Amino acid sequence: MLYHLLDMLFAGRHYAYENPLFRATIAILLAFLTAVLIAPPIIRALVRLKIGDIPEFDNDRLNQLMQNKANVPTMGGIIILVGILLPVLLLADLTNFYIHMALLATVWLAFVGGVDDWLKLSAKRRGGTRDGLKMWEKLIFQLGLGVVLAYFIYLHGSHNAAILGEPSFHKLYIPFYKGVEGACTIPLGVFMVLAVLVITGTSNAVNFTDGLDGLASGCTAIVSFSFMLVAIAVGTDALAAKLLLPHVPNTDELAILCGAMVGGCLGFLWYNCYPATIFMGDIGSVTLGGLIGYVAVVTRQEIMLLLVGAIFVVEGLSVVLQVASFKLTGKRIFRCAPIHHHFQMGGWKETQVVVRFWLAAAICAAAALATVKLR
Repeated sequence: MLYHLLDMLFAGRHYAYENPLFRATIAILLAFLTAVLIAPPIIRALVRLKIGDIPEFDNDRLNQLMQNKANVPTMGGIIILVGILLPVLLLADLTNFYIHMALLATVWLAFVGGVDDWLKLSAKRRGGTRDGLKMWEKLIFQLGLGVVLAYFIYLHGSHNAAILGEPSFHKLYIPFYKGVEGACTIPLGVFMVLAVLVITGTSNAVNFTDGLDGLASGCTAIVSFSFMLVAIAVGTDALAAKLLLPHVPNTDELAILCGAMVGGCLGFLWYNCYPATIFMGDIGSVTLGGLIGYVAVVTRQEIMLLLVGAIFVVEGLSVVLQVASFKLTGKRIFRCAPIHHHFQMGGWKETQVVVRFWLAAAICAAAALATVKLR
């Protein structure tokens, strides 16, 4: 809204507000301040309503390690969501198609995560054992969103490609290979399957990562900052050509979304760092993961996401491998999954696990961004 007001007041004249990178930087600051300021009253409200976490695992030792987290307020993802939505609504171009889809994804996933959190809490209050939404129930909503997003962004990308003569949305771009020459053409069906897998997979992977104080929020901030830079590069014709990246018009506005995610996560981290006074819950982690996957699909950097978000990939795979191994052989690969609990049960302090995972996330993000020039 503020963007459109300034655009109306200064029509025909050029000011800093027109630059997506400038607005993305302001979005980081605004989201951080918003999260820091609104967190205390939200935490007090959650405490008053007794919306507290009750950690329960199928491992007695892990239950002992995590017992200090009992009754810490959860559903703090509301703080992050406000921190994201306010800067986006104020600073982004609200006529931008990709912003429309991002807002849809935010509301959709926040609803799914919120319902999941509420079912867990209400069931435990009644002494029940229901662990929120069942995995297949959650997947139905996530897959449904993935299909909707994939279909419409593909059509929109194809429309732009017809105008520009560069079919960016018809190709899968591979790191270390040059631009269009290193991309393979994919039909709508393949694109939709890929997009659904990326959005759904990332949403659940970030959800799995959210298990220790500050782990998910810190890693998400790092990944979001990386994709803020990617969105700027892919959305800027000259810069995309220079870096041999696909040019997808208007994706530079997603930098404001990514910047808001960075600021929102950092502001939340102020209260979520060890010892945490609030947890984000599924309403935060499911939404953040889905948005990261969405940005990766729109910028055509699904494969780069595997490296930028390597921590999320490893966390998700550890759960899949643990479950598959136990069902097939009756044996577990890790002491406990997700893998951050494996290290925690191996003797690492919680703060050691979190900081080392942050460092690994930063190194992976830097390596992924370096692939842009290694073509």
